[in-house]
Amino acid sequence: MKWYLDLINRTLDEGIWVDNSRTGKSCLTVINADFEWDSSQGYLPILTTKQVAWKPAIAELLGYIRGYESAAQFRELGTKTWDMNANQNEAWLQNIARKGDDDMGIVYGAAAQQCPDLHGQPINTMDPVFAKIARHEDDRGLIITFWNPGLFPYGCLRPCLHTWHFSILNETLYLTTYQRSADIPLGLPFNLIQGHTLLSLVAKASGLKVGKLFMKFTNLHVYEDQLKGIIEQRKRIPIPPHTKLFINNVNEFTDLKKVTLDNFELGTYESYPSIKFPFSV
Repeated sequence: MKWYLDLINRTLDEGIWVDNSRTGKSCLTVINADFEWDSSQGYLPILTTKQVAWKPAIAELLGYIRGYESAAQFRELGTKTWDMNANQNEAWLQNIARKGDDDMGIVYGAAAQQCPDLHGQPINTMDPVFAKIARHEDDRGLIITFWNPGLFPYGCLRPCLHTWHFSILNETLYLTTYQRSADIPLGLPFNLIQGHTLLSLVAKASGLKVGKLFMKFTNLHVYEDQLKGIIEQRKRIPIPPHTKLFINNVNEFTDLKKVTLDNFELGTYESYPSIKFPFSV
């Protein structure tokens, strides 16, 4: 997409080098970007300047909806995206809250479904939002957030994408996502796929029309060891997006936590070859 290449160009031309204490690497960094996508026709915002593995991206989203806490559970769904943070994050390996191999702790969907109340008892803050959407009820607060500082010591990573905010207008569902941090070469392409998929999936489960996706990013960066690959990607001319995502056999919210990759089908997808980017823990 042109939006993505414009972001790469902006980062390479205007970015500032920042040392990242968690990874021990330097990042070329810019602040603030907004992405808008009309999801109503089913076209997926998937990059064409490199091949993106769409199935692991969707599998990760499904793990968030299920509230999973183990990288092994994510692998069973079809993604290895949490293997390194669960098993190679040195600070997490030393954390007494860690329960053993593959344990991620209370992060992302688990944080939304185990939010402590006033007495410290876990409550599910995700399902009530989905219940309101199922009734086509918008109270201006259809918000699911993973950001809970009280839970940070009990997870391997603070959430990068931290909030989903749904809106219903004229029987049409919209989604706004908020993200504090975005790895431009690796994480961001997954985030775009996940945003469209979440909006389309929840709309289908509720019987609402699919509207627009709005994504807000604060800190966007390219790690120093990703620079060569991103410069190569910068040279590629985007192929006009025409790839549709089809969602099958999801008709109500009771199906949401049963959804697997078998429920998704991708139309024709043309892209340049993949580029191997290092992942930073």
